[in-house]
Amino acid sequence: MDVGNRATRLKPDTDRLRSDIEALSGFVDETKPGWTRRPFTVWYDRSRNWLAERMREAGLTVHVDAASNLIGLLPGSDPSLPPIMIGSHTDTVTGGGRFDGIIGVLAGIEIARLLKENGIALRHPLEVVDFTAEEPSEYGISTVGSRGMVGNLPDEMLERTDASGLTLREAIARQGGSPEKLAVQARKPGSAAVYLELHIEQGPVLEQTGHKLGVVLGIVGIHRYRTTIAGEPNHAGTTPMSMRRDALAGFCEIGLAFERLCKQTYAADVVGTIGKLTNEPNASNVVPGAVIFDMEIRSLDTSVCEEIYRAFAEEASQIAAARGLDLRLEPLSKSEAIPVEPKVKERIYEACASVAPTAMLPSGAGHDANQIARIAPIGMIFVPSRGGRSHCPEEWTDFEDVAAGVEALARAVLSFDDAPAPGGEA
Repeated sequence: MDVGNRATRLKPDTDRLRSDIEALSGFVDETKPGWTRRPFTVWYDRSRNWLAERMREAGLTVHVDAASNLIGLLPGSDPSLPPIMIGSHTDTVTGGGRFDGIIGVLAGIEIARLLKENGIALRHPLEVVDFTAEEPSEYGISTVGSRGMVGNLPDEMLERTDASGLTLREAIARQGGSPEKLAVQARKPGSAAVYLELHIEQGPVLEQTGHKLGVVLGIVGIHRYRTTIAGEPNHAGTTPMSMRRDALAGFCEIGLAFERLCKQTYAADVVGTIGKLTNEPNASNVVPGAVIFDMEIRSLDTSVCEEIYRAFAEEASQIAAARGLDLRLEPLSKSEAIPVEPKVKERIYEACASVAPTAMLPSGAGHDANQIARIAPIGMIFVPSRGGRSHCPEEWTDFEDVAAGVEALARAVLSFDDAPAPGGEA
């Protein structure tokens, strides 16, 4: 089949995409800042109803699975083939923006429209998925829907409660899911030919380098740790400087050591962040007696994360000992890096490069693709984020750039549809 000839007919309608983005992003909780649409809320329900109607108009058969994911299906000419899956999410963080997640779902719907309008039939079925609760939820869990789809939502998670006492199991059921069927419906490896996602970059690289599209090399692994520094609280006016066991002063030195370690050159790029901290007793006239902070290390290379942590643990222990402080280090969570298969990257790069200037870069954020990688090869396309801003009301991507991303995604769909196997030779 001539992918190039068919692809020229799959030009997205920029005005239609703009209208869809403006409409979907408009379902917001007006009592919250920014563009807030949290999962398991009335605003999320309303947006889902709107989205389901758009799916039907595009010729998709719509259903909700056991994990309450909203799925639109377009049959293929060969029912023996596994589906090509396009997906993302439409929930937001509190005070979020208008593009994160939703452009990936709307891209799938636009591609289904274009296939229908141009009389182009795929061999593979096409699934367009709006995954439930990709962002960290009120249950302390992210990627809820994609976890549920692949059988990675155990009872321990389902029994967690939100502030009102509602369990996640109950919330999923209220969202139209069937938690009792999660195990039965869990998808197995090979049940999708490939998973593709269009997403805003959420960083500054594409904009600063003048590229309109980005091919994701992989999704970084995230290693999170908690550190407790215990000193001795005492009167701030009567305790001599030489006799203090100041936990906050110790943190300042330890925190800078962590930053310095993360800035060094390693076998792969790495970022490290201390983003959460408590200081006790947190009073202006008391020498701090305890500091607890959470830190994370992100890289495509797990060994780099581990190397930095080992070096940090050794240096932090030395600093604490020299200051007469007690130190406790505790691992919190570890997600492994998700590489994109070489042949998948090649196909996506070819599709993107035929549309606009294209770069290759890692994803420093997690996505539903982290979970779907359990059952299928994954690939992602990034479009620029103005100023690198995301998860805030100022989040912006030009509609023309969204359209370029949709066109590249459509070309990638055609390429994978023609492939004898995901990532295989054409």
